[in-house]
Amino acid sequence: MTSPHTPVDTPERVALRAAVSSFAKGHAPGGPQERDGVRQLWAEAGKLGYLGVNLPEEYGGGGGGITELSIVLEELGAAGCPLLMLVVSPAICGTVIARFGTAEQKERWLPGLADGSLTMAFGITEPDAGSNSHRITTTARREDDGGWILNGRKVFISGVDIADATLIVGRTEDARTGKLKPCLFIVPREAHGFSYRHIPMELAAAEKQFEVVLDDVRLPADALVGDEDAGLLQLFAGLNPERIMTAAFALGMGRYALDKAVDYARTRQVWKEPIGAHQAIAHPLAQSHIELELARLMMAKAAYLYDMGDDAGAGEAANMAKYAAGEATVKAVDQAVHTLGGNGLTAEYGLARLITAARVARIAPVSREMILNYVSHQTLGLPKSY
Repeated sequence: MTSPHTPVDTPERVALRAAVSSFAKGHAPGGPQERDGVRQLWAEAGKLGYLGVNLPEEYGGGGGGITELSIVLEELGAAGCPLLMLVVSPAICGTVIARFGTAEQKERWLPGLADGSLTMAFGITEPDAGSNSHRITTTARREDDGGWILNGRKVFISGVDIADATLIVGRTEDARTGKLKPCLFIVPREAHGFSYRHIPMELAAAEKQFEVVLDDVRLPADALVGDEDAGLLQLFAGLNPERIMTAAFALGMGRYALDKAVDYARTRQVWKEPIGAHQAIAHPLAQSHIELELARLMMAKAAYLYDMGDDAGAGEAANMAKYAAGEATVKAVDQAVHTLGGNGLTAEYGLARLITAARVARIAPVSREMILNYVSHQTLGLPKSY
């Protein structure tokens, strides 16, 4: 199939898409045993400037936005070698630091995040909080010397073992109201009291998941990113790009699966004509293509709004894009496997591992049910049940 374009694709973005696609096709699809290959891909992509296309030029980035970074991730995924840490390191952490970090924090982290020599994980999910961020119990207490002490637990944190630091979402007490408010802290991997444990997953992915424990982790005053009183503004500066990039991750996966199925349907011949000539095969594949294209348009809208500084508009569109991409990708992968029949479950074709991976886009970083809650409350004005 031809390389996709959207109405907001400038000539530079078209060229970026083509360049990343060509680069990615030179790498074998990744899997759970190909961690070294993924690291090599990450290093090469960093040298070419793809990892930091969204970061400021003065810190070694490309000066673009989430639009450009989503193109990179989608094209990598469409070639079968997505990089999950793109969602985390440059998209969430890099964006938050670029928008709210001090000059020293930007100088310390952004050049490395841009060229891939440094990576940063992101810790928000907790075992007892689920989708309710108001139940986050990781707390940060300010010391007399201006520093901080963090205590808490996080789960399903990607890539902690390869990250130089983790951007932790904690909560501090508001002196005026006594209520807890979210704050962001950079916690180096070697910080005393910071530990992590691998969570075995059925998901076939090179990037591993971890539980993180913060036990009286002492941090200097400058570990705080942004204003202590900014709260949700700073948090969603990272969460909206996360949703957009999750959509890109899903779309790339869906395109990869659909391409495999279309190629197979064109050439697989059981009776007189290839199986793709039969509408029972052709129509579901056409439907998947349409749904993926529609999800891409919503992703492009979300990225455009975010890059234009419309955080409120981007929040709604990013949630919709993530929902649409997750649904479209699950269906595309399912139909791809079904098109290949028994071959769809073989290692040779590499589709069976996507059955589990595709469902991640429905579950993380926020479930489709919570997105429906968001749209029903924020967009439609319906009352809450919680």
